[in-house]
Order: sequence, then structure tokens, then C-alpha cells
Amino acid sequence: MAALGWLTPRRRSATARSVLAGEAAAEAARKTSQEYEGLAATPSGKPEEPEPAFPVVGDDRAAAFFDLDNTVMQGAAIFHFGRGLYKRKFFQRQELARFAWQQAWFRLAGVEDPEHMQDARDSALSIVKGHRVSELMFIGEEIYDEYMAERIWPGTRALAQAHLDAGQKVWLVTAAPVETATIIARRLGLTGALGTVAESVDGVYTGKLVGEPLHGPAKAEAVRALAAAEDLDLTRCAAYSDSHNDIPMLSLVGHPYAINPDAKLRRYAREREWRLRDYRTGRKAAKVGIPAAAGVGAIAGGTAAAMALHRRRR
Repeated sequence: MAALGWLTPRRRSATARSVLAGEAAAEAARKTSQEYEGLAATPSGKPEEPEPAFPVVGDDRAAAFFDLDNTVMQGAAIFHFGRGLYKRKFFQRQELARFAWQQAWFRLAGVEDPEHMQDARDSALSIVKGHRVSELMFIGEEIYDEYMAERIWPGTRALAQAHLDAGQKVWLVTAAPVETATIIARRLGLTGALGTVAESVDGVYTGKLVGEPLHGPAKAEAVRALAAAEDLDLTRCAAYSDSHNDIPMLSLVGHPYAINPDAKLRRYAREREWRLRDYRTGRKAAKVGIPAAAGVGAIAGGTAAAMALHRRRR
């Protein structure tokens, strides 16, 4: 930590939390990938696009890192998880009006807002406090089948499969809870997941985080820590994301991809001649990152419940 001495105390504290979150995510990712090794993955459907030529077959010092929300899956995993928790009566109906507005904002903006996402995770922590990790993992499996499986982008899935077929490891890197991310990674046949780590004691959630949400710079720290542990050469690795918030992670690797990019990332990627891919269709979908046919009813109805992890701000 001596190298951080030039920073102000506030900046030093924020950087330290990012490093802690990244290291915790890397440790959790390696542990869960070992636990799930050998388990059969549930097929997610035949990829709709041909495999790209980039991944080098047999390069075991290369790996791929995929953001989850709006990169691998339409929408935000934590919102879909919240929808499943609402269905299981983890919180009350009177909260839905506020959550519906928040979900509409997320959909129309088409980008992540750190403050809004922090709200969601704070609320998630309060909801799961006192519950067993095993209970939430079991529920997470059901929620994946109910709300997430059909929202996987086939094009991004094909990119991940190309790395797997080349013999490389593929990791999700997301601010979603590591347990949720691990379920998604296993169902897609990926190596594992780096995600936000919630503290648990004797298998029970305490309502606290280890470090901070795995967002922005913390994602880069997680990738860096995992690469060191796995003896990866980051210049030979690839990273994929839709969000400008992930520029620190994308900038770490030799092969950055902008997938379904927001306006800031699209501009940044073009300036640096990064590869871009957009699997959305229609003018509206290109902006908000959801199918063009989805309308106000979807926002105010089923998807509104997904924002039920939001509660009053601290």
C-alpha cells in the first residue's frame, strides 16, 4: 500500500477498497470454479454467429473476461434477481412504484449509473442479511431459468464459446453478486465468475460487503489479481463490455472489445480502433439495449419488479 502514499486520504481509501474488492472477487472466482469443475453445463442454445478467428488455439496464458449486464445478458442481472425475490415475497408491494421508475430510468438510459447500482446493492444486502448462502444459491438457480436464460445474447455467447473451444478460460466480471454470477457462468459452461463479494459467517450473510461493489476500477483490480494467480499474460487476453465504466478493465488487455456499447464507450473504442460488435436490433434497441418490441408495459409491469432491490438511500 506504500505506493498509494501520494494520494489524498479519501482517494487512497477508495483505491484500497477497489483493490480489496478485486482481490476478494478473484479469490471467490477461483474457489467457485474449482467447486463447479466437472459439473455439466446446461446448454444455452446453438450460437447464431460463426466463431471469430481471434482466439489462438492452445494459448493457455490467454483468457477472456466478459462483463455481464447488457454484454452477455440483456438488462442487469441484479434486477432480474430482484424480480425473482419479489415473486418469493422477500419484500413488499408498496415499494414497486419507486422501483418501477428506477427500472424505467435504467432501461431508457441504457447505461450503468454507479449511484443507482449502489442503491440496488445496498438494498440487496439488507434483504439477504440473515439468510443462508445455500438458500440464495438454490433460489438463484430457479431465477436464472425463469428470467435470465432467454436474455442471453447469442452473439456474445458465440464469442465466449470461441475462447473455450480454443482451450482458454472464460470469466464473467460483474458487479452482480458473485453467487448469481457463478450460476450464470456455470449454466453457460464458462470457467467461473468475478463478482461482488458479500460477507458471510458460517454460511450466513452478515449484510456487509468485502471491499466494495465490483464496479469500474474494482473490476480491473479483480482481473489483474486473477491474472496473477492464474499466470495469465494480459497482453494476450481479451475483455468484452458494453459500458464506459469498464474502460479500466478493457484497457488492461491486449484485445479489448466494445459489445453493444454505450455512446461514451463507442466513441472511446473508435478513437483507439478497438473492435466493436452490436447485437441489438432497431434504432430504439441500439439506444437502450433491450428488444425494440419491449414497451412501457414491460417496463411498468414485469421488469418493474426487478428494481425491487432499491430501497431508500442511506
